[in-house]
Amino acid sequence: MKASVTGNASVFNDAFREYSPGVCAYLRTRGVEDPEAVTQDVFLALYPRLSDLRGGPAGLRTLIFTIAHARAVDSHRRRARTPISIEYDPSQDCRLTPSAEDQVLDNMRGGHALLENLPEDYRDVLALRIIAELSLENTARIMKKSPGAIKQLQRRALARLKESQQVPKGQGRL
Repeated sequence: MKASVTGNASVFNDAFREYSPGVCAYLRTRGVEDPEAVTQDVFLALYPRLSDLRGGPAGLRTLIFTIAHARAVDSHRRRARTPISIEYDPSQDCRLTPSAEDQVLDNMRGGHALLENLPEDYRDVLALRIIAELSLENTARIMKKSPGAIKQLQRRALARLKESQQVPKGQGRL
């Protein structure tokens, strides 16, 4: 019995070296998702059947490709039963509407460059008072200043924005 196991191992190794590239190519042309893994399955199914093999090399080749064909059919059946998985892409979903935050950020993108040129206190007061629509008292509390200081800071920030928007003399607007 030990001699037949050794003989089977030798036949198996020879068969794998000779036929595995063709089996893999066959499975690939049949559209099997992972032809290398299925090729391994084919040869794993072949090994226990080697002791019952009839027909010499032609019988071996027929047996290998019979198993490969059955595995390809199994693969297609399994794929047909498995639902198709499509990754969700929110940008393609027409049911969605932009959130309020997205709309504010989109509107700010144009004016964001203007705010970047202002000192930090000016940016903060404009963001809190105009964008966040906070009261003088709440803005003063957040910035740790008096309401009068916030009024003055807001007035100066708006004046600075206005100055940055003005076109130098001698240059017309397009």
